[in-house]
Amino acid sequence: MQSVFSYNVNGIRAAEKKGFFDWLGQASPDVICLQETKVQPDQLDANMLHPAGYHAYWHSAEKKGYSGVAIFSKKEPLNVTYGCGIAEYDAEGRVLRADFEGYSVISLYLPSGSSGEHRQAIKDVFMPDFYKYISELKQSIPNLVISGDYNIAHHPQDIHDPVGNKKSSGFLPHEREWMTQFLELGFVDSFRMFHEGKGHYSWWSQRSRAREQNKGWRIDYHLLTKSLSEVCVGASILPEVVHSDHCPIVVNLDV
Repeated sequence: MQSVFSYNVNGIRAAEKKGFFDWLGQASPDVICLQETKVQPDQLDANMLHPAGYHAYWHSAEKKGYSGVAIFSKKEPLNVTYGCGIAEYDAEGRVLRADFEGYSVISLYLPSGSSGEHRQAIKDVFMPDFYKYISELKQSIPNLVISGDYNIAHHPQDIHDPVGNKKSSGFLPHEREWMTQFLELGFVDSFRMFHEGKGHYSWWSQRSRAREQNKGWRIDYHLLTKSLSEVCVGASILPEVVHSDHCPIVVNLDV
């Protein structure tokens, strides 16, 4: 059994001050994918750079204090691939892959468009580019988990106020349609294999007591190739874990 976690930490150094690494030791995932690490490896002390019990791989943005992904794993991967081979995305530290016996894991941080039209335009180009990258990658790596922050709430049940947010980045019709088409490549939303309905969210605005009132969005996913969905034995969201404006998500695989 392998437990794979994903967690947008909104700054690993900020999360560390809130007890992230103590929690990590207690939760003890086999693999954890992190997004928005917002750090260069040379800014980390040894205990953060190489957390106890884990092999750690960091893919940071060139811009300090921005973006970045990481993967920690108890087992040493057979191979680690940094980036997706597209220079402008790799400069922002958005894609990191670790290959293990029987399956591979990608930590993904898909761009957010919420800060304005310029970033939305970048997101709108990233989505088809990432679709093409994964459609090709699946040919050689058929057992794939793409874990991370997609910055898209797919269905109305994935967002607390679908009517009020119908024109908001992250719930735009073309973004939601892209998510549908991406799943049609041969992926399964692992959480929805086990849980239906509203109220299951992974991100909350830091304004207006949104988390306290559970006015959130489900924008973090473990998407599994159908081959892995057949050995998926559980999936969950951990809203009680509060090192970030996101919370961790979990998938369990019998591999």
